[in-house]
Amino acid sequence: MSSPQTEPTTPDPRRWWILAVLSLSLFVTVMDNAVLTVAIPSLIRSLNTSIADVQWVLDAYIVVFAGLLLTAGGLSDRYGRRLCLIIGLVLFGGASIPTAFASTTGQLIASRALMGAGAAFIMPGTLSILTTVFDEEERKKAIAIWSSVLMLGALGAPLLGGVLLQHFWWGSVFLLNIPIAVVAVVAALLIIPETRGPSNRPDILGSVLSIVGMAALIYGIISSQRDGWSSAPTIVAIVLAVGGLAGFAFWQGAASYPMLPLKLFRNRNFVGASMSLVLVALSSGGLLLALTQFLQFVLGYSALKTGVAFIPLIISAVAFNGLGVMINKRWGARAAIVTGLVLLSAGFALLALVSPGDGYLKLVYALVGIGAGSGTVGPAAYATLLGALPPERAGVGSAVNDTVSQTGQALSVAILGTVLTAFYAAKLPHNITGKARDSIGEALVTAAARHDAGLARAAQRAFVDGMGSTAVVGAIGILAAALLAMTVLTPHPATAEPATAETVDSGVS
Repeated sequence: MSSPQTEPTTPDPRRWWILAVLSLSLFVTVMDNAVLTVAIPSLIRSLNTSIADVQWVLDAYIVVFAGLLLTAGGLSDRYGRRLCLIIGLVLFGGASIPTAFASTTGQLIASRALMGAGAAFIMPGTLSILTTVFDEEERKKAIAIWSSVLMLGALGAPLLGGVLLQHFWWGSVFLLNIPIAVVAVVAALLIIPETRGPSNRPDILGSVLSIVGMAALIYGIISSQRDGWSSAPTIVAIVLAVGGLAGFAFWQGAASYPMLPLKLFRNRNFVGASMSLVLVALSSGGLLLALTQFLQFVLGYSALKTGVAFIPLIISAVAFNGLGVMINKRWGARAAIVTGLVLLSAGFALLALVSPGDGYLKLVYALVGIGAGSGTVGPAAYATLLGALPPERAGVGSAVNDTVSQTGQALSVAILGTVLTAFYAAKLPHNITGKARDSIGEALVTAAARHDAGLARAAQRAFVDGMGSTAVVGAIGILAAALLAMTVLTPHPATAEPATAETVDSGVS
C-alpha cells in the first residue's frame, strides 16, 4: 500500500474518461435487474418453472446486493475503490455466463445471487471514485451525468429487453453484460487511479452484523409480500434484522475503527439528502411496477411496446437533470431538491387522474411530470450527500445511500403493492370471486377462459382505480419528502472537509 499523500490540487486530466467508465459500470448493474422482469414470461416457458421460483430469481439478487452494500463500501475505502470496482465487475460479468445458460431454476438463482454480490461492489465504487476525481466545481455536472445513466439503465431496460426478446432467447439479456464488463475492467485498469481511505483495522464484526441485518430486512420485506406480515418466515426475518442492525449501530458507536462512523449522521445535509432519497424510493418504487401492469393489462401493450411507452419519462428525466444542476448552482441544493420533489408529486397526481378509457396520451403527461421531478431531484440530492462526506469515507458513505434506496424500493413494492391490491379488490364487484380478486393478471386469465368480456372490463376499471389511489399515496409521501428537505437541509450546503489521510496513487497499475 502506498504511503499517505495529500489529494492533488489539480483535477485529473482523465476525469471525464473516468466518468465514462464509471457510467458504463453503473449502467450494466442498474439495467440488469430491470431487464429481467421483461424476460420472465419467456423464462417461465423455457425452464418450466413456477411464479414462486421466478420470484426467487429476482429476490436472490436483491437480498445479496442489499446485504453486502455497506461491507463492500467499507472494504473499498480500506483496500482501494478501483480494486473493489474491478472485483465487482469480474464477479458480475463472470456470473452472467452461467445465468444466461442456466438449465434449472436452482442454477439460475445461485448465479443471480453471485451477480448481486458483484453489483454490491460496483455500485458504491462508482460514486466514491467520482467524488475523489472531481473537484467541487465540476462534481455537480458529473453527478448529473451519473444520475442520468442511473435512470437510463433503469427505465431503458424494458425497451432493450423487449428488442432482445424479439429475436433471441431469455438468456440473451444476460450475455449483454459480459462484453460491457470486460471493457469496463480494461478501462478501469488503464484510466482510473486507485484511491483509498486511512489504513485502519478491518471492522469484521461490523461487516457481519450489517450483512445479517440488511439481508434479513430485505428478505423480511420480500417475504411479507408472499406470505403476509404475520407469517413465521417474515417475523423471524424482521426479528433477525432488528437484532442485527441494532447490534451494528451499537458496535459502530463502540468500535475503535468503525466501518460506518455514526458521526456522519450528525450532518444535517447527509441525513436530509439520504432521507429524501429513501422517501422518493418508498413513494415511487411500487408505483412504477403498477405502470408496467397498466400498459400491458389495461392498454394491451406487448413487452417491447411497454418499453417504448416509457420513452417520454426517460427523455424528460435526462432533460431535467440539467435544470436540477442549474437550480442547484444558482439557489442551492435545497431549492433543487424541493423543486424536483414537487414536480414528482405533480406527476403522480396526474397519474391519479388517468381512467381506463383515456388511452396512452393522458399517461404521457404523468410520465413527463414523473421524469421531470426525478431528473431535477437526483443530481442535487446525490451531490449534497457526497458533499457532506469526508473523502476518506466516500465508499461507505455512498453505500449508505445505495442501501437506504434499496430498502426504500423494497418497502415500496411491499407497501404500495399491498395498497394497490387492497384498492383493486375493493373496487371489484362483489360477485367476482376466486383468483380474479388477487390480481388483474389472474382476472384477465379467468376472463379469457370464460370468454367473459364484462369480467375483463371490471378488472381493468378496478385496477386503474387502485393505481390512482396508490398514486395519491405516493404523491403524499413525496410531498412529505419535500417538507423534510425544506426543514433539514441547509440552504447552501457546505463543502466536505478535506481528507486527512487520503491515499491517492496517481499512476496506473
